[in-house]
Amino acid sequence: MKTSAPAIVCEARKISTQYGSTVVLHDLDLKVYQGEALALVGGSGSGKSTLLRHIIGLNRPTHGEILLFGEPLQEIDREGQRRVRNRFGVLFQQGALFSALPVFDNIAFPLRELHQFDDETIHRLVMFKLTLVELEPEHAWLLPAQLSGGMIKRVALARALALKPELLLLDEPTAGLDPDRSKGFVQLIRSLRETLGLTVIFATHDVDTLISLADRVAVLADQHIVAACPLPELQQVDHPFVASFFRDIHQRRERIN
Repeated sequence: MKTSAPAIVCEARKISTQYGSTVVLHDLDLKVYQGEALALVGGSGSGKSTLLRHIIGLNRPTHGEILLFGEPLQEIDREGQRRVRNRFGVLFQQGALFSALPVFDNIAFPLRELHQFDDETIHRLVMFKLTLVELEPEHAWLLPAQLSGGMIKRVALARALALKPELLLLDEPTAGLDPDRSKGFVQLIRSLRETLGLTVIFATHDVDTLISLADRVAVLADQHIVAACPLPELQQVDHPFVASFFRDIHQRRERIN
């Protein structure tokens, strides 16, 4: 019996981005399928963060379009954009928590913005999200300055999950964490992805995160996607960055062994 192909959650079509005379992305195409974890990798300045900003609607590309859940983000009206944005959550590289607000209010912020929940429901949902990211109830009343780097990541993840998104976007999710905290955070994302049925797009330069989390790897080089496939298949791609990338993986494994 033939099974249907998974739905396309996110699609970039012919994306080009230029700032002055600097071309960051050119004629870029990418599809992300429901339920997968797709890693974006590329050298410094390759455009990974730029592409993520386009996907979440923070910046418009110079040319081309982004479709989320089949809807062109730049073309739909404000109400349509709000509806689409409620279906995804974002974890920024440094957490981007509101420094003057305690953990509770940081997580509650997107819930309050909806104007659909009373205080009791918001309290219950915030405490549940804290449990999801393996934090204790007493952490709800700490300020960001009182948190470790690993805790900041978890609070930011709880906020990203506040509205029960279908799509989770992560910008360098393990940046700044020591190896043990990094491993624990990746395990948490894997567990949440399975439990909540999330589609995940993440930009990373960390080999261990890539190996542990990605179903497919999209390689950004020469201003576009030069390959998008499972990690083992990348070895067949004839491109200088890919060759250098695999040398880094082999050297990392040799150091560990």
